[in-house]
Amino acid sequence: MAGMLEGRVAIITGAASPIGAAIAERFRREGAQLVLSDIEGEKLSALPSALLSDALAMPADLSQEAEARSVVDAALARFGKIDILVNNAGGGIIRAFLEHTPDSLKATIDRNLWTTLWCSWLAIPHMKARGYGRIVNIGADSVRNGLWLHAGYNAAKGGVHALATGLAREFAQDGITVNVVAPCIVETPGVTAARATSASGMIEKMTGVVPIGRAARMEEVASMTCYLASEEASFVTGQVVSVNGGSTML
Repeated sequence: MAGMLEGRVAIITGAASPIGAAIAERFRREGAQLVLSDIEGEKLSALPSALLSDALAMPADLSQEAEARSVVDAALARFGKIDILVNNAGGGIIRAFLEHTPDSLKATIDRNLWTTLWCSWLAIPHMKARGYGRIVNIGADSVRNGLWLHAGYNAAKGGVHALATGLAREFAQDGITVNVVAPCIVETPGVTAARATSASGMIEKMTGVVPIGRAARMEEVASMTCYLASEEASFVTGQVVSVNGGSTML
């Protein structure tokens, strides 16, 4: 039986991160051909061989237009098309707003918003020409619930959310859907390790706002991303879908 993404070509940014790798693995199982990019080349090359064997893996700083263009161009050269773009590249510098520096604020915006802007701007013309595309941005539930220490991060992810709604309306009749998956706290290896350190209090505090009472599993984020990237979600666009255990509702 064919997978949900059989024959589709998907660019996944931030693919060396735990969530990015989980999304890539789910897409691979569903039949997608993968273009995996991440700023951390060593971590990218250390992904499981099953992910890398048929994939195009490219280290790149996607906050830079030229490097984002190189990934899009390589995807087209290798596979001839781009069906899906998952804007997962990011990573917040989580700290009190007045403890941020100009460099840390800029890095937070670059990692999350500029990566999404450049990759979308470069991929959409090819999707539009073919009359088909799925863009899924990985956002953040903290944009809605205002978590502690997240003001700078929310400025970046809020832009990611807003970009999706604007693009969704602009390209609605071009066969392109644009949506956001907004997780709450996710049980990544980093979060698991933090539970045993001085950061455990903040981890428990962030988990405490989740009515289900736990962090999201990476596979749960990947599942929603896969659905929105599939043909089954053809009538879903401009939406922020929270994978959050109820930490915000409606």
